[in-house]
Amino acid sequence: MTSRFIRAALATTMVVAAASASAEIKPADVVWEDEIAIPASLTGVPGDPLEGAKVLSARSLGNCVACHENSAMPDVAFQGNVGPALDGTGARWSEAELRGIVANAKRVFPDSMMPVFYNDNPEDFIRPGNAYTAKAYDPETFSTLLTAQQIEDVVAYLTTLTEY
Repeated sequence: MTSRFIRAALATTMVVAAASASAEIKPADVVWEDEIAIPASLTGVPGDPLEGAKVLSARSLGNCVACHENSAMPDVAFQGNVGPALDGTGARWSEAELRGIVANAKRVFPDSMMPVFYNDNPEDFIRPGNAYTAKAYDPETFSTLLTAQQIEDVVAYLTTLTEY
């Protein structure tokens, strides 16, 4: 009886995972509202605030703290002051607005220095040519800076920051 329950649970998990993967909205298919908000989840799966905190603070992922200060992360060293502090973002912006800002801040704030995290169109980026000796642009491997789920995770984390 137990193994039958486990098999059923695993089958359900696989169906949900498959449905979630197919629900991902590609960057070119994102629907914007009022040029600032992305109302629909990019994945159909709720973001995980704990994973979002990791993406936000990891130098190898979002690295948001390189430019933004976040007093909720006092143990993260070398926080920046180029962009606005993240304190209170969950009170200032809706989830849809945060999704728009994180995915493509340049669309929301054209003069922003913030990178575009969810765009896979190489025409929109300046990339070194093939003569560049390090890692040059490769059309076969070019992708977004963050995945759709990482965007959802960061948004979930930012919505928790309601204190100034």
